[in-house]
Amino acid sequence: MRLDCPICGARDRREFTYVGDAVLLDRPAPDAPFEAWDDYLHNRDNPAGVTRDLWYHESGCSAWLVVTRNTLTHEVMETRLAAEVKEAGV
Repeated sequence: MRLDCPICGARDRREFTYVGDAVLLDRPAPDAPFEAWDDYLHNRDNPAGVTRDLWYHESGCSAWLVVTRNTLTHEVMETRLAAEVKEAGV
């Protein structure tokens, strides 16, 4: 699988570290109830199909990326900088 880093261009997946679902960008508030933090830290979906994942370009520019991909076909549909996604609230 190849990921298209917005900074470095197309790179092999081995340059990146998978971090998890992009919902990780939606952290609970520091004063959120225990249940919200427990859910955020321990519960993950494992969907088949289109997902939005958080990746780190470890062997490249050190960018954090949100990758939209299909887990069934391995098609990568979009790669964006995580900071841009968070700012846009997408």
